[in-house]
Amino acid sequence: MSEIEYVVLLGEHGDEIGVAPKASVHGADTALHLAFSCHVVNADGQVLVTRRALDKKTWPGVWTNSFCGHPAPAEPLTDAVHRRASFEVGLRIRDLELALPHFRYRAVDASGIVENEICPVYIAFTDDEPHPNPTEVAEYSWADPLDLATSLESTPWAFSPWLVLQAQQLHLFNPPPAIRRAS
Repeated sequence: MSEIEYVVLLGEHGDEIGVAPKASVHGADTALHLAFSCHVVNADGQVLVTRRALDKKTWPGVWTNSFCGHPAPAEPLTDAVHRRASFEVGLRIRDLELALPHFRYRAVDASGIVENEICPVYIAFTDDEPHPNPTEVAEYSWADPLDLATSLESTPWAFSPWLVLQAQQLHLFNPPPAIRRAS
């Protein structure tokens, strides 16, 4: 028997209004809930992109940011980011920075499933090579930020909508020299 995963439900202004099983909130009428995204950068200044596992409920097989997730009720967001980094891509991350604290999006995939999230976006660094969990990640690649930006602009349909929207707001994909540092 598996443990039920819960997500934090949010009101229109981002206030917590309850919790619900994760399985119940990703459908055709998805309640607004709390999530997060993380973009991981390596010592060469490359950004980790992952291809979602083919059996994922939403956007299966689509290329996306390094990893995403939902904090458990009462779990600090930074703890959730570290937990999911380990679980999804087998990484230890460091120098976690909140890049887009108020990122919010709503998107509908080809099957009609809706994502409706307030989703703070983080940037982290790693010295490790990923060891992806196959239930989460089909494959991964380290991408040059400028090459990734070009791909996102020319073929946005090949990527998750949240990655496309985040890239438009982040300097990560047109980085100043300090971001490309080898930390």
